[in-house]
Amino acid sequence: MAAQTVITGRDGGPHQGLHARPAGPREKECSVEGFCKRFGAYHALSDVSFTLFTGEIAGLIGPNGAGKSTLLECMTGLLPVDAGTIRRQGKKLTLAERHRFLWYQPDDALPFARQRVRAIVSFFRRMHGRERRDFEELVTGLELAQVLAKPLHTLSKGYRRRVLLALALLSRQPLLLLDEPFDGFDLRQSLSVMDLLRRWKKDRTMLLSIHQLSEAEKICDRFLLLDQGRMPAVGTLEELAGQAGLASEATLEEVFLAFT
Repeated sequence: MAAQTVITGRDGGPHQGLHARPAGPREKECSVEGFCKRFGAYHALSDVSFTLFTGEIAGLIGPNGAGKSTLLECMTGLLPVDAGTIRRQGKKLTLAERHRFLWYQPDDALPFARQRVRAIVSFFRRMHGRERRDFEELVTGLELAQVLAKPLHTLSKGYRRRVLLALALLSRQPLLLLDEPFDGFDLRQSLSVMDLLRRWKKDRTMLLSIHQLSEAEKICDRFLLLDQGRMPAVGTLEELAGQAGLASEATLEEVFLAFT
């Protein structure tokens, strides 16, 4: 296996980040073990392994082309892996079990593009057994009121993102995989969405693929660093800074550069 630095706390478990739960035992949500993916001679993923914990917001961090979207698609089963597996409670997940466990929101999806936003979001609410107040909270939190009567395909990139986030949060799957959820948002909008994600995580887990490190630093409890298909380190910002020999106030950018 390729070397990977996994940062742990005093009890041998992962140290908790800025937005993490209070100290105590943490329940594993799932583990990715030894993911390898090749496209011809190109190694898109090379022995990638990590664990996600219930209730955390983890950031999959890396530049464009690092393999972030490939990793998410391999986790869902949209792409077959050449090696590796994903487990929950020690059990290898079948493809059908992954569909019940994972909600994947790619960055370019446009479901029911010609339908009006209200109809799409209402359909997803009913399909997943959510209450009317959930619909209303998301419409308010994502500022969708003014576009509810418009077809999805007519919206700007930013508004399309908001609708896709609403659909993801309405889902019942315990693990959300969100690919570039803040792309197309300005700073104020990004901060508003971050606050919404924190309120909605409850007992579910979120893995966010983010290439803007400043945004990741504001929202994520832990970071999974990915570079050229390899995952050199996993941990909170404080832990990663210490492992890299940097000052405790080091930025995520400084930490990433130190590991890659």
